[in-house]
Amino acid sequence: MIISKWPATAVCGLVATLAVGLFPPAAAAADEPTGKPAPKVDLVLDVSGSMRTRDIDGQSRMAAAKQAFNEVLDAVPQEVELGIRTLGADYPGKDTKVGCKDTKQLYPVGPLDRTEAKTAVATLAPTGWTPIGPALLGAADDLEGDGDATRRIVLITDGEDTCAPLDPCEVAREIAAKGIHLTIDTLGLVPDDKTRRQLTCIAEATGGTFTSVQHTDELSRRVTQLVDRAADPVVTPVATEGAARCADAPRIKPGLYSDREKFSEHRWYRVDVLPGQELRASVSVGADRAVNQDYGVLLRAVTVHGREIVRGSEAGDGRTDVISSGLRYPKPPLDNEDEVRPAAETVCLQVSNAFSAPASVKTTPGLPVELTVDLVDSPDEPSDLAAFGLGRGWWLLGTLALTGLVAGLLWGWLSRLRLVWRSN
Repeated sequence: MIISKWPATAVCGLVATLAVGLFPPAAAAADEPTGKPAPKVDLVLDVSGSMRTRDIDGQSRMAAAKQAFNEVLDAVPQEVELGIRTLGADYPGKDTKVGCKDTKQLYPVGPLDRTEAKTAVATLAPTGWTPIGPALLGAADDLEGDGDATRRIVLITDGEDTCAPLDPCEVAREIAAKGIHLTIDTLGLVPDDKTRRQLTCIAEATGGTFTSVQHTDELSRRVTQLVDRAADPVVTPVATEGAARCADAPRIKPGLYSDREKFSEHRWYRVDVLPGQELRASVSVGADRAVNQDYGVLLRAVTVHGREIVRGSEAGDGRTDVISSGLRYPKPPLDNEDEVRPAAETVCLQVSNAFSAPASVKTTPGLPVELTVDLVDSPDEPSDLAAFGLGRGWWLLGTLALTGLVAGLLWGWLSRLRLVWRSN
């Protein structure tokens, strides 16, 4: 049995390697049109009454946001389709039902007309409530279509949501669970502790980032970075759904896959490995909400008959955002090299997690899972015991027990000889 403990950086390196292998370099891709849909960004701006507060560089938060937006709009890359949505911009009253519906699309997501977008932003004035949850739902609808497009929501607000019980953290998790690979980044304007916690939770639910902003130039610089990031080529995970047992598991090929797994659940996937190939797999499970201490992740490679081939595991007992593990299984080449089409071995990959959560935390949707699979040429003289039939459950256990027995007998015999020698 081989147990591998991979830090998150190692998994990122493997993902980067896959990105190079699966996708052609930019220079080569420039020769032919890729037909890839344009990246889409929706800027969601808080226009609630609290944005009148004058504590950013001697001006109001709204004035700082407008100034930053003008700079951001000037710097948007040509290939990015950008839109603007507001929350709290229209209703100044005290009716909760009305105030919590106060979100609208100020500028539709599409090719950017900079003058028109700046004019729309210039008309805004701080007005009403802070319906962050409904605004995120609206922004997700703004970005629908073109399944392969990069999608990013950038939320700029100075306070926490005022429209409970529609918890924006739960909204973000539901958006992430749809498997549309939409990232939400949050920026807090002079945030207090409650706002900071809520915005961090929203960002973590979708793999985004939270940034605390104290100055106008910080806001402009950070939003510009996030818009530029949407234009960068990335490997988009393929949404898949693991099965409760290997026989029903989806058959996957080398690539990056995303899934959702319930707390303490097992999920199965199948990979075909040819003689002379080495299977390399890694899994990352994200803690996108508060979880209890003492957690772990397990990745096992098993035959279709249930015999374990190799496993990788990792555990922890502190605060974590992601926990990762990986494994390798080199399959030796056939002795008969004249065989034209060797039969592939179906390897079942089991992903398990040992997370739990306090009673106050919702366990649905499940935790985000990223599974990376690669097949490379097996080494000519593999040092990995799994390539020789060892490292497979009871076989390795028996080998270790026999080795321990022999070593114990030898040590006892030598100790006895030493005692007799001293006595004489």
